[in-house]
Amino acid sequence: MKQAVRWALLSVGLAGLVAVLAVAPGAATPPSGLVNVALARGTDISHGNLPLQFGTDVAMAQITVNPGGSSGWHSHPGGALIVVQTGTLTVYRSLGSQCQPTTYSAGQAFIERPGEVDDVINTGTVPYVLFVTFPRVPQGASARTDEPDPGTCPGL
Repeated sequence: MKQAVRWALLSVGLAGLVAVLAVAPGAATPPSGLVNVALARGTDISHGNLPLQFGTDVAMAQITVNPGGSSGWHSHPGGALIVVQTGTLTVYRSLGSQCQPTTYSAGQAFIERPGEVDDVINTGTVPYVLFVTFPRVPQGASARTDEPDPGTCPGL
């Protein structure tokens, strides 16, 4: 008797699973009147994250810098998530008394942490194009803060 009940429950369970799997794909709905334009995509090669905060702004920008051009020393109040669309750039970070250069190229993505002071220079031979998302920007404020040269990267 117990074995008959087990088989009955197993059969009902399998039938339910088959019914769910058969119906589930039909429950999805295709988009209608929607256009999705991919602007940029890159593989994150940095270590970090950027939390969001209720009540702050999220800003987005496309930034283009010619060969030899520079961002100047700056920081971002909420950090930045950067995707390199084209070109090559070197980020010079001021970490304490150290200068930490890191080079990025098309197809890569990286994070600038909130308050991190850096200067970004186009070290390539073509303009670089970045797509940048700035989370946690205070409402109405700038996503960028100009910073004085920290003196950690001589020659910049």
